[in-house]
Amino acid sequence: MQELIKKHAEKLRFGVVGIANTALDFAILFLLVGFGLDRIPSNFVSTAIAFIFSFFVNKSFTFKSTGGNVKKQFALFIIITVISLWVIQPIVIVIVSWLLGPIGLNSAIVLFIAKLFATVASLVWNYIFYSRFVFKKES
Repeated sequence: MQELIKKHAEKLRFGVVGIANTALDFAILFLLVGFGLDRIPSNFVSTAIAFIFSFFVNKSFTFKSTGGNVKKQFALFIIITVISLWVIQPIVIVIVSWLLGPIGLNSAIVLFIAKLFATVASLVWNYIFYSRFVFKKES
């Protein structure tokens, strides 16, 4: 069991950071929507705050990256994250909301479900690209 945990420690740390980022993102999103801001602009704000937090925590904790060009890492991180959060997430939110609309759920529940699907899509995209391009291990 310890070998399995050690083998997947980076993914587990990414998961922990992902949970923290997701909690931060969701809290800000629903707070802004609660104050009357539309769901898509609220999503842009919530994800922007979460991705700044995410860079620093992923660099130091998840991938334990101490070397490399930080400016280049940050630029790649921004590109990958912006695609994830501001292209993939809104598309997933709109599609899932559209699919769930006809079944008559409360709009907050629909947004929660849509955001959950969007977040999973983002987490998969981000891990693949962060580990291979942003914080890749030097060989």
